[in-house]
Amino acid sequence: MPMMIAKMLGLSLLYVIFTIFVWYAVQGKKLTAPYIIIIGIFYGIGSILSTHFGVNYGYMMLNVRDIGPLAAGFFFHPVSGIIAGLIGGIERYIVGTYFGVGEYTRVACAISTCLAGFLTLVMRGNIFKDSKPTPIYAFFIGAVMEVFHMYAVFLTHSENMDLAFRVVRNCAAPMIIFTAIGMCLSSCALLMLEDKWRNPFKPRKQEEIPIASTFQKVLFITMLFIIGINFATSYFLQSQTSYQYARNELRRTAKDIREIYEDKQSLVKVRVGSTGAYSIYRDNGYVISGYNKGGYFKSTELAIFEEHEKDDFFNYKFFGTNALCRKDELSDGNNLIVIIPTTEIYRYRDAQIYENALANVLLFASVFFIISFIVKFIVVEKIDDVNNSLAKITAGDLNEVVNVRSSTEFSSLSDDINDTVDALKGYIDAAEKRMAEELEFASSIQMSALPRNFKFPSRYEFEIFALMDAAKEVGGDFYDFFFVDGSKFALVIADVAGKGIPAALFMMRSKTAIRGFAENSNSPAEILDKVNDFLCDGNEAEMFVTVWFGIIDLKTGEIVCANSGHEYPIILRAGKEFEIYKDVHTMPLAAMEHTQSKEYKIKLNPGDKIFVYTDGVPEAINRQKEQYGDERLISILNKHKDTPLSGLLPIIRKDVSDFADGAEQFDDITMLGFVFNNYLKDEEK
Repeated sequence: MPMMIAKMLGLSLLYVIFTIFVWYAVQGKKLTAPYIIIIGIFYGIGSILSTHFGVNYGYMMLNVRDIGPLAAGFFFHPVSGIIAGLIGGIERYIVGTYFGVGEYTRVACAISTCLAGFLTLVMRGNIFKDSKPTPIYAFFIGAVMEVFHMYAVFLTHSENMDLAFRVVRNCAAPMIIFTAIGMCLSSCALLMLEDKWRNPFKPRKQEEIPIASTFQKVLFITMLFIIGINFATSYFLQSQTSYQYARNELRRTAKDIREIYEDKQSLVKVRVGSTGAYSIYRDNGYVISGYNKGGYFKSTELAIFEEHEKDDFFNYKFFGTNALCRKDELSDGNNLIVIIPTTEIYRYRDAQIYENALANVLLFASVFFIISFIVKFIVVEKIDDVNNSLAKITAGDLNEVVNVRSSTEFSSLSDDINDTVDALKGYIDAAEKRMAEELEFASSIQMSALPRNFKFPSRYEFEIFALMDAAKEVGGDFYDFFFVDGSKFALVIADVAGKGIPAALFMMRSKTAIRGFAENSNSPAEILDKVNDFLCDGNEAEMFVTVWFGIIDLKTGEIVCANSGHEYPIILRAGKEFEIYKDVHTMPLAAMEHTQSKEYKIKLNPGDKIFVYTDGVPEAINRQKEQYGDERLISILNKHKDTPLSGLLPIIRKDVSDFADGAEQFDDITMLGFVFNNYLKDEEK
């Protein structure tokens, strides 16, 4: 027994190793027809080798041949399984018919191996949906396939159940167990290699268990219980029937022997069942006829015989064999003992129990898989369809319609979900309309906070124009311009990090702070430092703003500037072209407390222009994810450098829109232009 177990386990492990080797060979490759055929041929050869290099046990040849087509079909491709099954099954029939190798079981073995390949086609397409079976499923598939193999032996030898029973009794357990183990270990190995291994015995939370698994578990336990009750009942009834038959046979045979003996006829032809015996003995134990004639019963045996009355039945180990015995007294004073071995009594019962057990397992497996498939098709797949639609709805696609109409319950569920979504869409539409109105109102408030009057009729020293286009209804960009005193004019452009309502609120706070601190200082750096500390106070949202700030002395044309992390200004000198002026940058405002801004000066002459903007202009993108860029901006500025500011800025905005070609605007776009026309005369200050 230990040697048989070791050899069978070794054969199973060889299949596991071969399966791992094949997996590595095809890993990352598409299973084209040549690969499928080659895999089938190799596994078919494995089945042939299993036939010829099996394990000799109890005058029977054990093997795990059916692992070949099962592994090829379930772990790689069903067609590979069919090819392997046909190769192994046909070869098994040929060598059994023409070469005498396992001739008695050749038909059953050939059918089983061929069927194993076709089983993979049916189950992988309908049960596993082209995925590999889990280790537990693989174990039961291997076991059930060998159960069919053993049952096929009974079916193909119904005329001689005794011999079929002896074959099945010797072969069933090892072939079922080790075929199942080979399939299970192969599945485990492949799941580990594919990094999909999950401990099947590790408890899972209830919400993590699919409804199909719960149903299959309940179905398995229920059917196992029913089959167990059926097996126990059948075993009990057949045991009683066999025992009663043996008693009747002993009673009939004893009567026949007594009549023949008293008629002085020969007892040579008397038979007790198939393997039973009788003995006629004297009170001293001497056997005068039948089994052990001329011998003596032991005193202990005589004592046991004396314990039982005439016509009494009892069990005793008679001549080394457990048997049912009956004692009789003959008319001449001698004694008769008739026996039937227990093995003969229950031989038919055992054969029937084996056959019924195998049939029940096959019936159980068939019903289990059929019901599982039906439930999956009728319930689980429909639930999956509903969940897929719900996933689209929760992802934001409110136009998705749940349309599962396979039953009244699913139709009602679909209608309820669709009604709920329609109601939700109504609420969302109302909320969006209300929000749009509120944002439109907020946008008008924000725009009203920006200076919109670009006309200064009494001032000839300069021209100014600005434009802002928020990416959303409200934005974080802003511009500003105002007189610090009669001869000094301030220019501001800023960009708050972020968009929408939070950026708009921070923008208003920043704009107000710059104007407020500018009332008491003419230094842009000093003003920005004070604004920075003011914005840092209570800035839990950690927002910041980039600012370019300049104050021009209209008497001299000198502009003092400070740049806190903003885009470079673009300057045009009279008679020349626009160029980027790479000024000194410091950190954005509100990024860190107590920063020190740096000032620089630019001397403007009559006809000079300054153009400042936010990063929404050069960083605008088109459908190809290309940026507008500084070069294109400089080019369009120079192309229209003689155009008044009120026309130039809209031209730039249109060029940005044309470049974007319908791509979504992700950032606010703000521009401010300033032209220095002439110096302020002293008497006009």
